Amino acid sequence: MTYLGIDIGTSGVKAFLIGSDGHPLGEASARAVEPVRPHPGWSEQNPADWWTATLEAIDRLGAAHPAELAAVRGIGLSGHMHGATLLHKDEQVLRPYILWNDGRAADECAEMERALPNLRDIAGNIAMPGFTAPKIAWVRKHEPEIFERIARVLLPKAYVRLLLTGEAVEEMSDAAGTLWLDVGRRDWSDELLAVTGLDRSHMPRLVEGSAPAGALKRDLAARWGMSGTVVVAGGAGDNAAAACGIGAVRPGEGFVSLGTSGVLFVSNDRFRPNTRGAVHAFCHAIPATWHQMGVILSATDSLNWLSRITGQDPAALSGAAEAGFRGPGEEIFLPYLSGERTPHNNAGARGTFVGLSHSTDPALMAQAVMEGVAFAFRDCKRVLNDAGTALGRLIAVGGGSKSELWLRLIATNLDTEIALPADGDFGGALGAARLGLCAAEGADPLSVMTMPAIRRVIAPDRALSQAYSDQYARYRALYPAIEDARERASDPAIEEARK
Repeated sequence: MTYLGIDIGTSGVKAFLIGSDGHPLGEASARAVEPVRPHPGWSEQNPADWWTATLEAIDRLGAAHPAELAAVRGIGLSGHMHGATLLHKDEQVLRPYILWNDGRAADECAEMERALPNLRDIAGNIAMPGFTAPKIAWVRKHEPEIFERIARVLLPKAYVRLLLTGEAVEEMSDAAGTLWLDVGRRDWSDELLAVTGLDRSHMPRLVEGSAPAGALKRDLAARWGMSGTVVVAGGAGDNAAAACGIGAVRPGEGFVSLGTSGVLFVSNDRFRPNTRGAVHAFCHAIPATWHQMGVILSATDSLNWLSRITGQDPAALSGAAEAGFRGPGEEIFLPYLSGERTPHNNAGARGTFVGLSHSTDPALMAQAVMEGVAFAFRDCKRVLNDAGTALGRLIAVGGGSKSELWLRLIATNLDTEIALPADGDFGGALGAARLGLCAAEGADPLSVMTMPAIRRVIAPDRALSQAYSDQYARYRALYPAIEDARERASDPAIEEARK
């Protein structure tokens, strides 16, 4: 028997096969049409592109591994979170999907929190423009003719599930990122829904991520040579699916993701919100489990930005920084190129270099960028600790984890060992396949979600601990000072005095 994981990303879809023993058997991908930005701060995509890419990825997998695909008994889904697919009662899409990185709904966030003062207590999270509910509030205000026709709101993987099974179902980890879920109770909140003019009839049915959520349609099963009932699991939002793939499901287990954005993820045995620190507190994809995330918006994207303005390859920049590394220097970088979530919740924050001199070169700037991202992760750990969460060893994932210096900086600043897994794919597609196995076989998620073999462990550099604590204190002092200066610069009285 085999199990299929489908990971729906903004740039494409990945299909991943595992066997009964959990070992990978094959994978295939298909690209989706890139998101469009019709206005500054907007980000939209056509949901039909996910479905086209899903069919194409599975078809490719079947062409390469026909017998293995035909033996599939369970399917799990992973997908990007927080957006909004609006469906009419005939299940037709009403408008382009509003993506997680769309920032148009900032005003609606403030309005929602004023209308429901206990919103953060119920949702466990701050109302942020990236979440689903504020986007619907924006549609209600600016596109009322579309709002009136909404019969259902689905996240990406729930929309793909609808087309795979005919069932409108969502699971807890993705639902927690809508701002409509009572995260502690693991159920839709009537109060949160009412703030945006919706009710439970607009929501999909809820299941746990490791539970059955429908069966594959017969015509699709025939298309891929599958026989019998093929169970489709609840699945997981992308970060929870990655945690299932890496085996971070027990309390204190977690990972640090050095991708375009950065995530410090830790699994919890209970609901532990810290909205004051802009921590994301969500349900995990398995029962009676929650997780927290500190999220930074520009991780490797910060080094990519430096690469663009210096004309040097990111790998060359990180290599030069490592070759000349002597510990913290004068240069400090605040990595807020796209604003910041944890701990500031400030979409208007901007990146800053401080301490530049005639001796500053691209290698020193690259080091400062890597240190700035490490400090941003240190901020995340600080507010996770404030919520009563302790971190154990973290597993490193993402493209930035190829840089040993970067991982050493993060390990030193988090005072935590960083483990590098042996070669293999431990992302959302594997996690989704594991959830498909659990749903089809009734397997215990804790026995399925095992951690990978570890290739090596990077320990904190104790010789640099104090130097980086001092540098981190300077880093933390810069943000309020710079924000205060920006606010003063935009003061109308100051503008008038300049004239």
